[in-house]
Amino acid sequence: MKSINLFCLPFAGGNKYSYRDYEATAPSFVQLHPLEYPGRGSRSNEQLLSDMEDIVNDVYGQMQHLVSYRPYAVYGHSMGGITAYLLVQKLIRNKHEAPVHLFITGTMGPSAHSRSEKQRHLMSREKFIEEIKRLDGLPEEILAQDELIDYFEPILRADFKATENYVYRPAAPLDIPVTVITGTEETMDRAEIQLWQKETTREVDFRTMPGKHFFIFKQPAAITNIISDKLKTHTKIIHYE
Repeated sequence: MKSINLFCLPFAGGNKYSYRDYEATAPSFVQLHPLEYPGRGSRSNEQLLSDMEDIVNDVYGQMQHLVSYRPYAVYGHSMGGITAYLLVQKLIRNKHEAPVHLFITGTMGPSAHSRSEKQRHLMSREKFIEEIKRLDGLPEEILAQDELIDYFEPILRADFKATENYVYRPAAPLDIPVTVITGTEETMDRAEIQLWQKETTREVDFRTMPGKHFFIFKQPAAITNIISDKLKTHTKIIHYE
């Protein structure tokens, strides 16, 4: 079976290294390409972006040359889920071949993401950290170390500004399969999650896994199994065996 590319978009505060466990558990025919936002990880010397359009343009520039010669899929968690959705829209608008699948974890449908009245990115440091803890917005091992909080705070503020100021613009639904996975203890309403169905003509595969917002760290093998099963089906359809 020939390989298929899977482009992975980080969550708020995340970077391309956030998907190391996925790379370790993915089957050989799934080639992971974790993308990197500016201002963190391998791009920590670059200026942070705080606008969703700028972020989407940046990740588009990273991967547009890789989508013409091999089938591909797109995956994003939380903020990365909205980024992935907007990225797919941009790819299709620019006449690229559509991805064979869009995978979303840990976020409600785009139409539920109207401009937030609660501007967390403007909070004082103390209230901001309290809010991060309440939202399960960073893994506990990071919150336990002040120096790591110092590093991630400006990154999170920039990412929160981007998501909190994002304004949903209705668009024609995508004609691609979509799988949405959320944690059983997340703070989203089921109706908000179901809004993903508005964004595709296909029936969305909605799934849940035990855990809070960062259930993805405890379930890498289960998630990559779902992804590989879906992509294996697609590679058979397009005769890539």
